[in-house]
Amino acid sequence: MYPTSPPPVPHHATAHRPGWETLPAALRTAVGDRLGAPVVAARVAGAGFTRGFAAVLATAAGDRAFVKAAATAEHPRLVDWYAREAAILDRLPDGLPAPRPRWTLHEAGWFVLCLDAVDGHTPRLPWDPAELTATLSGYAEVAAALAVAPAGLRELGPPRLADLARDDILWWGEVAAGREPAPPLPAPVRDRLPELVALESLLPAYAADASGLIHGDLRPDNVLIDGAGRAWFCDWTWLCQGPAWFDLATLLLTAYADGLDADALFARHPGAAGAPPDALDATLAALSGYFLTTAASTPSTASPHLPAHQRWSGEQSLGWLARRQGWT
Repeated sequence: MYPTSPPPVPHHATAHRPGWETLPAALRTAVGDRLGAPVVAARVAGAGFTRGFAAVLATAAGDRAFVKAAATAEHPRLVDWYAREAAILDRLPDGLPAPRPRWTLHEAGWFVLCLDAVDGHTPRLPWDPAELTATLSGYAEVAAALAVAPAGLRELGPPRLADLARDDILWWGEVAAGREPAPPLPAPVRDRLPELVALESLLPAYAADASGLIHGDLRPDNVLIDGAGRAWFCDWTWLCQGPAWFDLATLLLTAYADGLDADALFARHPGAAGAPPDALDATLAALSGYFLTTAASTPSTASPHLPAHQRWSGEQSLGWLARRQGWT
């Protein structure tokens, strides 16, 4: 075991969302009509980093559903994300541990996405060994099913991780060129900017070799553990074409922060099979620059807890990379 570093706010309590009773009356009535009975209880989701409404709704008829909603005028990007997620979930292979979509609705200037409710909780941190095993096993199932992109998902034109990396993830090169302020860095890596630039620059080429699809935003707040101990994977907005080892690296940041042997967990996972020897280092370099630089600004769609979590994620990425590179 290595030293631990818990996140600044638990993943189950990062959200900043409106309550059910604050939604327009016409919208609440329309949702109840689509569910077949009035809504009598709402449990707002505590996990996540957006300001959109998200809750498990219970109806007078005993039904339960998970509903997301966003105002079209106030949060158009959230509306786009929810609509894309609906299309992706509808085309995921049957049997995967992902919520199934029921319907979408436009009402009172809002967009609504309704999914089957998963009766579960976000993984406990520090990781419970059984929950970590279930999550890694569940992701192995997902990675295998998406290793060859299903035709229906290909038709949606998912972006390529290689392009996303060039356009939005690689930031150390911007820092080195003076186009982006340098974030505060700990002493062991303060003079490692050339190495960080070189490592992150490998990611686009490595990602371009992948033909399968990945979740693209795999973190504990996008995982639910059900009553039987099975892991379910949520929030599929960022599905993209890329290698499974990228998802695996983003998920295992919390394992590293818990003091676990994240290197071993990565190396023995089926999703890492065939990864270039320095693929994990390239990913950690890219993630550290992305999180540490973007933590300086918070979009209007985001929870106020996002900047602190981005800094923490950047620090864990950099710490894990430094240990692997012997920079400590």
